[in-house]
Amino acid sequence: MTDPARDEDLVLRYLQGDAQAFAELVTRHRSRVFNVALRVLGDPDDARDATQDTFLTMVRKLSQFRGDAAFTTWLHRVTVNACYDILRKRRRQPMLQLAPEGDEPIPDIGPPVEDHADAAVGSIDVARALQLIPEQYRVVLVLADVQDLPYEEISRVLDVPIGTVKSRVHRGRIALGRALGLPEEPSREPAPAPRTSEREP
Repeated sequence: MTDPARDEDLVLRYLQGDAQAFAELVTRHRSRVFNVALRVLGDPDDARDATQDTFLTMVRKLSQFRGDAAFTTWLHRVTVNACYDILRKRRRQPMLQLAPEGDEPIPDIGPPVEDHADAAVGSIDVARALQLIPEQYRVVLVLADVQDLPYEEISRVLDVPIGTVKSRVHRGRIALGRALGLPEEPSREPAPAPRTSEREP
């Protein structure tokens, strides 16, 4: 049995005219992209739009992928940018949502496939609570605690210093705990790494 092709090899094949290589990239990463978008946006329709936008951007900009970082890092950046675009559009629209009529159930906003955060979050309350915290913290928590990316990769995805990533994760977890109504424990924000002077924007 042959090993599956590396993402970077599929990118190269697509750029050389192999359309099937692009289809394989989409199949391989569709669930990951949707899960990130759903956790950031909290709405399945918006998450589907962001997923579609991500792959449309991928078609247009794949030639710009240089392989300096892993393909998944590049794809996460494209996905996060697609989510930010939708969040900006939301801010320009009225914030009125109609409640379902009668006994129509409220749709579950969980992902259609499991991600490795399901065991940790355990309930829809966490997904809803994520929507109550500032988006800069929400995005970094989704990448760190849902997608389990290392801080170094999140730093590359978001193009911010690693100290900023650590700070946002720390503050995001505090904000998420408050949104969930959990009792606050005395904690200290991690000290900045030596020789860094970045401040949280």
